[in-house]
Amino acid sequence: MSSETWFTVLVLAVGLERVAELVVSQRNAAWSLARGGVESGRGHYPFMVVLHTGLLVGALAEVWLRRPDVVPVLAWSMLAFVVLAQGLRWWCIATLGRQWNTRVIVVPGAARVTGGPYRWIPHPNYVAVVVEGLALPLVHSAWITAVVFTALNGLLLATRVRAEDAALTRLA
Repeated sequence: MSSETWFTVLVLAVGLERVAELVVSQRNAAWSLARGGVESGRGHYPFMVVLHTGLLVGALAEVWLRRPDVVPVLAWSMLAFVVLAQGLRWWCIATLGRQWNTRVIVVPGAARVTGGPYRWIPHPNYVAVVVEGLALPLVHSAWITAVVFTALNGLLLATRVRAEDAALTRLA
């Protein structure tokens, strides 16, 4: 198989992981809303969906259209970062339990989670997103996608973190 085909398999695997996240997210969002959860930051959510979809599509398009050479040491190290990012993301999901979803929904009276990776950093899931957004395209030297996603994601996260921090001040 060509390197482009292997990369496509990797991106599809990440895409399937994202679908699994959405299934968990929808279940947890419904649980939170049924308990009086209040959603914040709705305005940036559609942009987030487009941006994250664009990461996957952009990386594939760049690899198949530009056909960059694979740099083995870069490919393997970035693949390791992609795997680590997935592990961190699912650690966040497991730690937050029913409180985790892709939206900003806070259940009044719920306790703020301070265990797991949240013990060390306030937004570890976004660390996973940043690492994945940079590393995934670079597995196959798709640096244009890596740079564009990282820049746009930085702008999005500035808004997202402000919305989430404001919402979390309502927790006990």
